[in-house]
Amino acid sequence: MDRVVRPVLGPVVALVLAALLSGCAAVVVGGAVVTGVAVHDRRSVGTVIDDNVLEVRVRNALYVDESFHQGSRIKVNAFNGWVLLAGEVPDEALVELATERATEVEGVLRLFNELAATGRASLGEASNDRWISSRVNAGFTRIRGLPGFDPTRVQVTTARSVVYLQGLVTRAEAEAVIERARTVRGVERVVTLFEFSDQQAES
Repeated sequence: MDRVVRPVLGPVVALVLAALLSGCAAVVVGGAVVTGVAVHDRRSVGTVIDDNVLEVRVRNALYVDESFHQGSRIKVNAFNGWVLLAGEVPDEALVELATERATEVEGVLRLFNELAATGRASLGEASNDRWISSRVNAGFTRIRGLPGFDPTRVQVTTARSVVYLQGLVTRAEAEAVIERARTVRGVERVVTLFEFSDQQAES
């Protein structure tokens, strides 16, 4: 497994370290740009980077097995070490194998395996999922009456018209984004994987 992971993570880790040492405002990790984190994200810069690297590690841990190469569409999203798997695999055995492989990855604190044992989404279905995610994100920008609310703090993943929401939010923010997501046309269900910042403040 290490032979597969190193070629991907080596340049990523080097780039992250170089950026941190030079004080760069933007870091590219696994194809994602980490920028302006101190302003927009309640996680630390280091945690954001860790989560992006964790996504790469989990994908590698899955796709090192050729069983996932055919008929699978797996979306991986990590937030504070909580990892979501969403999408489709051909059968239940691969759902279980995905759980086994992902939980073995260092840094995974909790795993939410929402993979469905069904045929891979068609191009039209995949396009619809992307459209739903964009509409849900756009809807969050119209939320009013929540001082300090930043819609970019909520991560949206859509698979088979089911919307998954992750982030570190207040209870009031969670209620608002859930209600907004439910109103988007085409959304069949909203699943929340939130951590609550006001709960952390109380503990």
